Amino acid sequence: MRSFGVEEELLLVDPIRGHVIPRASSLMYRYRWQQPQTAQNLPAGPSSTAFTGPLLATEFQQEQIEVISRPHSSLKELSADIRAGRALADACAREVGARTVALATSPLPAVPHAAPDARVSTMTARYGLTAREQLTCGCHVHVGVDSDEEGVAVLDRIRIWLPVLAALGSNSPFSQGVDTGYASFRGQAWSRWPLTGPLEILGSAAAYHRLIEHILATGVVLDKAMLYFDARVSSKYPTVEIRVSDVCLDADDTVLIAALARALVEAAVRGWQSGKAPEPVPVAILRLAAWQASRWGTEGDLLHPVTGMPCKAAYVVGLLLEHVGEALTDYGDDAQVQQLYGQLLHRGTGARQQRDALERTGSLEGVVAEAVRRTHPQNFGIIHSATGRKGTS
Repeated sequence: MRSFGVEEELLLVDPIRGHVIPRASSLMYRYRWQQPQTAQNLPAGPSSTAFTGPLLATEFQQEQIEVISRPHSSLKELSADIRAGRALADACAREVGARTVALATSPLPAVPHAAPDARVSTMTARYGLTAREQLTCGCHVHVGVDSDEEGVAVLDRIRIWLPVLAALGSNSPFSQGVDTGYASFRGQAWSRWPLTGPLEILGSAAAYHRLIEHILATGVVLDKAMLYFDARVSSKYPTVEIRVSDVCLDADDTVLIAALARALVEAAVRGWQSGKAPEPVPVAILRLAAWQASRWGTEGDLLHPVTGMPCKAAYVVGLLLEHVGEALTDYGDDAQVQQLYGQLLHRGTGARQQRDALERTGSLEGVVAEAVRRTHPQNFGIIHSATGRKGTS
């Protein structure tokens, strides 16, 4: 069974007022002091087998933190690790007067503070307002592959399905104090960087590496870490990294995205090994599919992964489930994925839950308070709303 792991980026917010606060450095200082062996001396990353629990890491801005799971073969074990990582991040955040929340953009107005890092400083100087305003939180799924050749074969075959994952994970309707009109405004904000979005069909690892060499030779991006494709072969780990989803409000949705991502990789490898060619959908159509997913999530039409024609979101998700059905069954994940998807349909994506929270509470502060409770349902009594009332689950 293919191993897989998840990286979740979380916002740091004031426990009372809900606005983001720059506490990442102080949080990481406490974390490293308390867990020196885990935090400093072991290699991080979802392909590392050297650590036994989730890790925390800094991100681009001081108002966010990253939680890194260890690699797993079992969906049940990954699910437990995702929840443990969220709990670890929140426990450390509370020690510095903050809470962590799984929101892909800040609903309330925010002025980010860049992390005290030389690379971040270089990016801020080079990319100007794009870097200074960058405050988005994604969910990245790493899935193990046997070689770069296999990894590129996967990239060529999963590209048409990635907008569906983005729609299922949509969780950023509000930004800077307004309703953006999008289910995933993070997708729009992220596209401001020089190199984002889908890749063309490449056909071989050699072609993939030639493309990367050409990109780096332009000098427009700093390094391989800025290859912000929707999916890429990791330069650090023996994985394909799928990067299209917002961080999910409910941990269950993260588990769903991870299970579907692993099944997509497995289905792609089987197709490649059987000689099935990738669907030749143009990059321009894939960009439109991604935009449509960003705009509507699962509450409007999505584009058919092959024809590019608009179809009901439920139908397109059904096509995805059919496409990966054999892999899900072989991994023993099919029943849980059906349950998790049914749950998502019942309560809605994170975007729907945020808009429902605004209707119930009447304020974006209330949206953040409810989002903290959704992120940490086991600690629902800790967060207080802006009115000072104790929250309820």
